Amino acid sequence: MNIEWITKYAPYLYFDKNEPFFPVRVGVTVLEEAGPSPSTRRTFPFNDSRLQAIIEYAIYWDYDIQHLYELEHVWVYVGHDGEVLDCEASFHGHFFKGLLRDRGNLTDGTHAKLYSQPGKHAFMPDHEMFYLIPDLMTATNENAGRRGLLVTGPFDGVYSTDDETDRIVEQYLKTLRFQPSMEFEEYRIDPSLYVSWAELHAEVPLRIKDRLAEIRQATGGTAR
Repeated sequence: MNIEWITKYAPYLYFDKNEPFFPVRVGVTVLEEAGPSPSTRRTFPFNDSRLQAIIEYAIYWDYDIQHLYELEHVWVYVGHDGEVLDCEASFHGHFFKGLLRDRGNLTDGTHAKLYSQPGKHAFMPDHEMFYLIPDLMTATNENAGRRGLLVTGPFDGVYSTDDETDRIVEQYLKTLRFQPSMEFEEYRIDPSLYVSWAELHAEVPLRIKDRLAEIRQATGGTAR
């Protein structure tokens, strides 16, 4: 893994000033030919002759304000000449363009400036777009924790949940609910967080186990 190259094109993330959760790992894959993403349900055709590689940043948090475990993505399209051709960023199971039409949020020529939805972490290139989300404020407050331990996507079948586990996760996350300030501060990914996707995939179930143990201790829950 070429950390210098990965760092050169890494997005600059912007988090709400009241954000309680930050990335703990970033699984990186460099795609150099047509094929599927290893970490989410996407396939890349490589039909632009200018394209050298797509850098996939699978950004992992231990928590979303509504559930345990969070994975969002940023894809940076790099040309043979080193130019950023495009960027895309995930948004609750879907994705949007990560660059504004005028590329005004491309900083230093290689870093897409992306805003993270408070508590939920989906990405947008302009924070004003978050105001289009109907539950922008309620998700981080009265609806905190309501999805318990999330099981989805690349971790289907890797671990499981039950009503008691979901209950204590919700109980814990309700203690962290907050009101977004909608003022954002820059966050740059520390290179020490980068691992391969295979390493991250193996680590996630262990992190979930550890977080559940901490939650049981904090809440007096009994879920196994």
